[in-house]
Amino acid sequence: MRRILIPIAGLLFAGSMTARPDDLEDSYAKLQSAVAGKDAAQVKELSSKLCGLARAAAAKPAPPEESDKALWEKQVAYAKELESYSEYALYATAIQSPPAATVELMDALVAQNPKSKYLAMGYGLYLSSLDRSGQAARIPVVAQKGAASFPDDDDLQMVLAEYDVSRNQLVEAGPHAEKLLLILPRHPVPEGMSGPDWERKKEQALGRAYWIAGQAHSTKAEYNLADQDLRNALPRITANGAMLAAAYFQLGVANYHLGRQGMNATQVLEAASFSDKAAAIRGPYQQQAWTNANAMRREAAKMRGAK
Repeated sequence: MRRILIPIAGLLFAGSMTARPDDLEDSYAKLQSAVAGKDAAQVKELSSKLCGLARAAAAKPAPPEESDKALWEKQVAYAKELESYSEYALYATAIQSPPAATVELMDALVAQNPKSKYLAMGYGLYLSSLDRSGQAARIPVVAQKGAASFPDDDDLQMVLAEYDVSRNQLVEAGPHAEKLLLILPRHPVPEGMSGPDWERKKEQALGRAYWIAGQAHSTKAEYNLADQDLRNALPRITANGAMLAAAYFQLGVANYHLGRQGMNATQVLEAASFSDKAAAIRGPYQQQAWTNANAMRREAAKMRGAK
């Protein structure tokens, strides 16, 4: 991350327009020193102070004299640069700190500016640091607030989807999964990650998102959408038996209902085949899937006999 080094000379307020430039310059210098020393406590304190001073300076009204306006514009721009640096200082120190300190610094950044560009870069670390510092219970609340400012953050949307799944609230999880399906295909390779590593992570996330979306659609009896999403999930979740079993089971249910609606015996038999696959995986779906498969075959035979 590039450090923001702004020349002081020529940009300080003059005469009656002065907003204690010495305080502003002193706070900036002290914060730079704290960042260089990776002093999390000092960075947190000094960042807040510099931010307040910078905002006050940036809020100064334009001077009445036209000849003073060019200098005023430079002073306002300078103050805004310092406010941005105060946010950067929190982020730059957070990514180099132990989890508990990282959380404190990111909390401070949220309080200072919930829409900071540095938060957009650091939510993944923020959430993982909450977990590693024993504050996992805060993750859903932090993610919910973050998603309000950054709805296209894939880490936040995945956390919220998983949280709803963990509470068996699949309908609520669905919109987060659908959002992920829009975000992930156009997401650039994250900084610091190789292309192949990102592709693997993206495909894994897409598999989970398609699976959650499919489960949500199944819960709402939206069988066409469930069929589409779960078929897209299958090649991406082959290593996860529990997810495969649930996907096969719901594909069986979806295709059975779609086949019955269209009087399509072939689709009902495909539903039976999906159910067979679910029945072959040890777990909670096994017995019901076996029962469903036999009933589906009988239904398909009746459809063919009626023709």
